[in-house]
Amino acid sequence: MGSPDGELSIVLLDDAAIAAINREYLNRSGPTNVIAFPMREGPFSEITPALLGDVVISMETAAREAEAAGIPMETRFLELLVHGILHLFGFDHETDPTNARRMEQKSAEILEHIHHNI
Repeated sequence: MGSPDGELSIVLLDDAAIAAINREYLNRSGPTNVIAFPMREGPFSEITPALLGDVVISMETAAREAEAAGIPMETRFLELLVHGILHLFGFDHETDPTNARRMEQKSAEILEHIHHNI
């Protein structure tokens, strides 16, 4: 992703905790699977340019989604982590279908790379 010195934090929560964050920061109700807080955007982004941001994942939601999809929890966790990291780099699937496809393609490319190197 062109950021070899980039730093991020990964926060693993339950549904109740991510629902509180979802409500407070995004004004959305209920739990979600992943929320990303980019730090390379906004008025103070130049202070720490290596700081990419935070990726917050609900492990309860991830487990339910993995079970529903018939995939290992580790696979779903990696999918959500990559998804969150892509948001930190400005990828956005909610703005329009073209951006969603671009994000989906990049996610598949990264996940394939991970699976070939584990």
